[in-house]
Amino acid sequence: MFLKNLAALLKVKTIVTLAVVLVFAVLSFKGSISADNVMIIVSMVVSFYFGTQHEKKSTDTEG
Repeated sequence: MFLKNLAALLKVKTIVTLAVVLVFAVLSFKGSISADNVMIIVSMVVSFYFGTQHEKKSTDTEG
């Protein structure tokens, strides 16, 4: 079960989401962009990711 969950975690959307969060966190720490902008962008990306995951799971259980 653990390996199955780990394999599901390493999907492309997950990697892209983690990369976006990491890039914007680094830019924020360097002072290139403000923390407010980072929070807006990261929250949009993460909410989109979890929204599509939730939609996929509810579609899988319906059909």
